[in-house]
Amino acid sequence: MSKPNSKKNAPKPNGIKPKFNSYWIYAAIIAVILSFSLFDTSASGTDISKNKFDELLRSNSIENIFIVNNDYAEIYLTEEAQKTTESKKQDQALPWAPKQQSLTFNFGSLENFENIIKENKEKYNLALDVKNVSKTDVFDSLIGFLPFIVILGLWIFFMRRMSGAAGGGGAGGQIFNIGKSKAKLFDEKQKVKISFKNVAGLEGAKEEVQEIVEFLKNPEKYTNLGGKIPKGALLVGPPGTGKTLLAKAVAGEAGVPFFSLSGSDFVEMFVGVGASRVRDLFKQAAQKSPSIIFIDEIDAIGRARGKNNMTGGNDERENTLNQLLTEMDGFGTDTNVIVIAATNRADVLDKALMRAGRFDRQIYVDLPDLNERSAIFNVHLKPLKLGDNVKVDFLAQQTPGFSGADIANLCNEAALMAARKDKKVIENQDFLDSVDRIVGGLEKKNKIISAKEKKTIAFHEAGHATASWMLEHAAPLVKVTIVPRGQSLGAAWYLPEERMIVQTEQMLDEMCATLAGRAAEKIIFNKISTGALSDLEKVTKQARAMVSIYGLSDKVGNLTYYDSSGQEYGFTKPYSETTAKLIDEEISNIIEAQYQRAIDILTENKDKLTELAERLLEKEVIFKDDLVKIFGERAFLEEEKEKPKTTEVKNESTEVTNETL
Repeated sequence: MSKPNSKKNAPKPNGIKPKFNSYWIYAAIIAVILSFSLFDTSASGTDISKNKFDELLRSNSIENIFIVNNDYAEIYLTEEAQKTTESKKQDQALPWAPKQQSLTFNFGSLENFENIIKENKEKYNLALDVKNVSKTDVFDSLIGFLPFIVILGLWIFFMRRMSGAAGGGGAGGQIFNIGKSKAKLFDEKQKVKISFKNVAGLEGAKEEVQEIVEFLKNPEKYTNLGGKIPKGALLVGPPGTGKTLLAKAVAGEAGVPFFSLSGSDFVEMFVGVGASRVRDLFKQAAQKSPSIIFIDEIDAIGRARGKNNMTGGNDERENTLNQLLTEMDGFGTDTNVIVIAATNRADVLDKALMRAGRFDRQIYVDLPDLNERSAIFNVHLKPLKLGDNVKVDFLAQQTPGFSGADIANLCNEAALMAARKDKKVIENQDFLDSVDRIVGGLEKKNKIISAKEKKTIAFHEAGHATASWMLEHAAPLVKVTIVPRGQSLGAAWYLPEERMIVQTEQMLDEMCATLAGRAAEKIIFNKISTGALSDLEKVTKQARAMVSIYGLSDKVGNLTYYDSSGQEYGFTKPYSETTAKLIDEEISNIIEAQYQRAIDILTENKDKLTELAERLLEKEVIFKDDLVKIFGERAFLEEEKEKPKTTEVKNESTEVTNETL
């Protein structure tokens, strides 16, 4: 016995109705107009001449005469006349056309026409009936209103386009819903599957937001002691650190309605739309309270007010911000609605938005440290087919300064690179090559470089490697290459240790190692080139920071001209011309001193510098082991092992240093 076809016998879903489309209204209007034109009997007549009319009148063949709008006459013949006249031969083109067709006569003067009928009725004793009627032509009326219809249609079209209604649906999609909120709602019908288990690292930030979730699940635990549920939490941190992912985890864990939208969703070209959308958003959230509102990139509407005297779009943004401030902590706001916002530009936000009572908690989501990077790697390596030589701890050590998004991109890039080489599994070298490509750029093997330029590049990079090996506080070298990559002709790769603070000696050693490339060119060729541009830019920024920001200069003293509020000084400087001259002199002295120090170090080790450069010309890529063979172990390495280890991360953004020529 054959089984019935499950697809054919499957019950059809009930209650599914087609979505309403505004174009149905236009189609209905066109259908009505066509029906009027087809059923209109006024168009079924045939024009006749005056002689024909006189003939019909004298022969008593006319039954009725209708004078329409005092303009023309519609003549209806008797049944006998229809059989004998030519009107019978008129083919009825349409099945619904009237059986008794009319004849149309344009009489000219109405008074003369009425006199002719009166005279003929008395003379021939006629029994016809004359009536005055009024008729309206549908097409004439439409033509009269056509300009207004066109203008209305164009207005509707442009309003739909400007309000983002090209797709048709959704809140705020139609023209009359432009002031409605565009927030996407996640509730019991549409749940978020991400939980805190899916968020690796960010332990401190997770503790803060987990308490917010606990507020919503068990508010009595806190309100019984007289506490109040916090109004909001602001997630601040560099791009790619997991702020949005953390908000998704809150949505998945809280189990309450979750409204998600971006700060740019409030921005519109129409006046008052942003404030209207804010009101509608909080109204919907209050109706479903307790609930959570998540606003991503809140700096789109939360910038500080009053800094721009220009009117227009700036005023509209300020109106939106004012409405947001009122809804979060205004008169009569007592609903259980928590607002979570995310931004990487906290310095530009308005102070009124940042105060307690609106965003009670500011959670800083920083770049992951070594242990957190290991946890993030464990998450992203799960779906990959890995080789036996892939070690998570080693990968975490090779990626200082990488954010969660960077690590996800690294894992995907390694998989693509292994597939490009037709490998069955992803090996450790694929990850290292991916790090090089992400940080340094794509390798350019076919770039044409002359032998003289290649030698200059080799000594330049060898100078970086030699100085960094001899200096105690310089970052440990990973490898040196003279293969062009990205915009660089050569690169020295370092692995900076993670420090919380940076001392003066550490900054000076790093500057000395950076300037050693140009110093090597000066020692070997007695000439310098333009290849040290990126090196000079880096050391100039470091020296300026030492003098004007960190107060590490003896001549300038313990002063800083750094403004943590993020407000720019514009065309004015916070110091006098004399101080500016002193700062410039001190910056120049620091850089020149480190340049001379690099020359002295490389002069003492000129033979080893030359050996390293020749090996680099031969292999094009050398690693730490090659430096150990030439220079031996670092002299201060044993001293560092004896010192107690402290966990330090650089105050500046730590990253794999790429010294380019």
